[in-house]
Amino acid sequence: MDISTFKIVAPNLPAHIAVLMRGPTGVGKSHLARQVAEHHNLPFIDVRGSTMSEGDVGGYPDIEGMKDSGIMTFCMPSWFMRACNEPVVLMLDELNRSLPGVQQSFFQLVLDRELGNDKNGNPYRLHPETRVIAAVNHGSEYDVNEMDPALLRRFWVCDIVPTVADWTDWAKGNEIDSVLIDFIRQNPNHFRVDPSTVEPGTVCPNPASWHRVAECLEHMNMSPNQVAGQPSPAGMYAVAMGLVGTEAAIAFCSFVKEYEKQITAEDVLEGKLTKKQISEVAVSTINGVIEKVADHAKENVWTDKQCQNVNKFARAISQEMMVNLWNKIAATNKIENIQKMHKILGQDVVKAVQASRNL
Repeated sequence: MDISTFKIVAPNLPAHIAVLMRGPTGVGKSHLARQVAEHHNLPFIDVRGSTMSEGDVGGYPDIEGMKDSGIMTFCMPSWFMRACNEPVVLMLDELNRSLPGVQQSFFQLVLDRELGNDKNGNPYRLHPETRVIAAVNHGSEYDVNEMDPALLRRFWVCDIVPTVADWTDWAKGNEIDSVLIDFIRQNPNHFRVDPSTVEPGTVCPNPASWHRVAECLEHMNMSPNQVAGQPSPAGMYAVAMGLVGTEAAIAFCSFVKEYEKQITAEDVLEGKLTKKQISEVAVSTINGVIEKVADHAKENVWTDKQCQNVNKFARAISQEMMVNLWNKIAATNKIENIQKMHKILGQDVVKAVQASRNL
């Protein structure tokens, strides 16, 4: 499931329906859970099962209380009591890497929405509006415990598979370096590498690690958009290599160094590209240019001349990519640009769509 679909479904499920996200490390499971909390304006509590013992979840005996009442009760963890007293989004992370006793307590929490009991034998229950989201690392590269099908049916289960488009949309909204975003757009093979396909212990890129690359380089005053087109600053390659691995780091640093040779939205809007130049550009690069043009359309009102130049660009690329360009422009909801482009490109887009249906 891609992230855009998850965002449509997960926040809108009934509060008592637990969500189970499955996927490799670094694909954004924790971030998605936080977004559910933000959607409902609720506190977010992240509980990592792999670091806990059974008592950290089910509670420890209340020795002092037993002296007064003679009744066995347990001191329950603070995160659980908060989830009982007020609505929160409770994330049970690394569920299938937890000890068996911890897993059993988590499953009781999911199935019954309760744990422990007071001195009258009444269980402590989650607040009716508290949402539970569990996450498991899923894949052959992990040493994990398989979940019983009888337990799986208690969840809404989703296998998270982030796309480049998911990540770039998120990155643009979170002020991630624009040159790094361009690199991911044009080099999707370096977006994420399945750890099970390489030697054990190999550092591999994933969505979370690219976020860390951006954070580290900005902190060290090496943001790609500040050093693009220049020799790589000392340390840039080492930072990238330690976070995304050797192959991705080499490609990334080379991309930043040669960045002035990349095609910008302004190149298209100013009509700087010939049809021959466009025909010699890789498909992945053209797709990246389409994204840049759409971003420009979202923030600016185009002149008639700029629209004509976009039209020339559209007619120099394949029909499939022309339709993609039109869809991206239409999705901006920038009415002025959409109306102008529809007049000069709309009929050709319709013909291209009809032609593809006839194939």
